[in-house]
Amino acid sequence: MKKVTVYITLKPGVLDPQGKAIQESLQSLGYQEVEDARVGKFIELQVEEGPNIEERITEMCDRLLANPVIENYQFDLEGVK
Repeated sequence: MKKVTVYITLKPGVLDPQGKAIQESLQSLGYQEVEDARVGKFIELQVEEGPNIEERITEMCDRLLANPVIENYQFDLEGVK
């Protein structure tokens, strides 16, 4: 088994209303040093090893996990004992 960690973030220039709400809330709590906040997704998968596993994970991200039009993604693949 392999552990896959997928990080998904909005592309630069895409509006992030949730991030803006977090920024404004933190500032209202006195954290004036927060100039911007962006919200993303973090997904962990357990997958069976096999041929072309990185290509399969890329396909999963492109088809379901991320919206390639407005989101970027990257993933880490590590062995699980």
